[in-house]
Amino acid sequence: MKPPEAPVEARGAREQGETAVVPQVLDARLVPAAVMCWGTTVVTVLAGWSAGMLLVGVLVGVAIVLGVCAVRVRRAEWRMVAVVLLAAVVAGVGFGIAAAWREYRVATHPLRTATAGTYLTVTVVPRDDPKPLPTKSFGGRQWMIEADLREYRRGAISVRAGGSVIVLVGQAGWPGLLPGQVVRFRARLDRPWRRDLTVAVLRAQGPPVTIERAPWWQRAAGSVRAHFAAAAARALPPTEAGLLPGLVDGDVSRLPDRVREDFQLTELSHLVAVSGTNVTIVLAAVMISMRLLTIDPRVGAVLAALALLGFVVLARPSPSVLRAAVMGGVAVLAVLLGRRKQALPALCGATIGLIGWSPELALNIGFALSVLATVGLIVLAPRWSRWLEERGWRRGPAEAVGVATAAFLLTAPLIVALTGHVGLLAIVANLLVEPVIAPITVVGTLGAMLSCAWLPAGVLVLRLTGPPLWWLLFVAERGASLGFSVSLPDGPRGGFAAAILVAGLLVLFHRITRPADPSGPGPPDGESQESRTR
Repeated sequence: MKPPEAPVEARGAREQGETAVVPQVLDARLVPAAVMCWGTTVVTVLAGWSAGMLLVGVLVGVAIVLGVCAVRVRRAEWRMVAVVLLAAVVAGVGFGIAAAWREYRVATHPLRTATAGTYLTVTVVPRDDPKPLPTKSFGGRQWMIEADLREYRRGAISVRAGGSVIVLVGQAGWPGLLPGQVVRFRARLDRPWRRDLTVAVLRAQGPPVTIERAPWWQRAAGSVRAHFAAAAARALPPTEAGLLPGLVDGDVSRLPDRVREDFQLTELSHLVAVSGTNVTIVLAAVMISMRLLTIDPRVGAVLAALALLGFVVLARPSPSVLRAAVMGGVAVLAVLLGRRKQALPALCGATIGLIGWSPELALNIGFALSVLATVGLIVLAPRWSRWLEERGWRRGPAEAVGVATAAFLLTAPLIVALTGHVGLLAIVANLLVEPVIAPITVVGTLGAMLSCAWLPAGVLVLRLTGPPLWWLLFVAERGASLGFSVSLPDGPRGGFAAAILVAGLLVLFHRITRPADPSGPGPPDGESQESRTR
């Protein structure tokens, strides 16, 4: 619901100069639609297109019942609830049909009927840069590429077919591949690892042959990334030089495995995934700079939108970047139109739009972690931070603790389901490194741009990131060496157990941070309202 007008008592308090806290009511009307669209897509993809269509039929029946209720109910509040739920169910029906169609096309794809181990000549278009896989998992350095299939040839038979594929490759000739570049190579067919609308896994048997060059903007982004990596290698020690591109543009190709493991054990891996934090820092830097230069806010919003678009191309459109970019775009549009920004509707709108555009995101772990962490920042962190401020904490530390705790709790069940452990030092580690993330991102982005114009200037600027990078590595290494983590069963069982524990903690925190009843008894020991306000 939309936030109501402030109560008369609160308006009167403001007129008299007194301090009055009016709780903000979040606009949650899009939450049921986001949950319904996401859940319907997940069920349809995991259970198959036939089960998805059965679910669609059930939702149609529910929609009819809700429509009748919306017409016949008399109370305006209940009618609004029925309308919101009806809109959510109708949206779920549409998403269920779309997901069922996509899953049907994947299930009936010609490669699904081919025998595993068959050798093919395939033509694909990479969607992202090659990502290094852990050495110990595959016996040697392997790279994974998410790509779109264009055609494949088996013997003398050539078949034009689309679909998402995973390509596993060796290092030779592949790490320099750019998104959008059309390549052909020989591969051995393998089955998908999981149900996520992936048609097949292709194990490359040789180097790629370029059929078409990447688009100019991808070549430009690749050039910036290459100059940035070269400048970092000249300005910093090897470990810091491998970490900096991951923090700024998500390039983890040079990140040492030891650092990667330390970040996983201390729950800092999100820092090298180019999440919404990076997008927020870039947008904030542009908007603040425009304000300091006294430039019109609408012009600043346009420049922020251009910076956002350039950053997404540079960092590659990963799930978390897309989610944050869409939310940032909504915020920029709100500035242009002079409308009030609402974080929760923006998040719900971004989630619905992105899953509708790419149903694969519904089962993407990075996307889910990003959305859950953002929900914690929007819904839980402000209340917890305010509670700490009321008990004497300064605003900065209170907000940092509230944000870190909320993000950790809401993502913990999913992390346990994936890894089977949860780091007890995660909140402390994130609090310790938070002050250096923004300087590293801003200075690193500036150094990346300067390295393209004049490499020595970029090297000089990137040297400023040495001390904060050292601190970040120190916290990750020391935190990992302490080994403070709890092992739980991985998979659904461990995730469900962690979810129950988190739910209990959330209920406890809700009761602890509940605002005092203004109609209750007065302050203890004769303390006056005036002294409490002071």
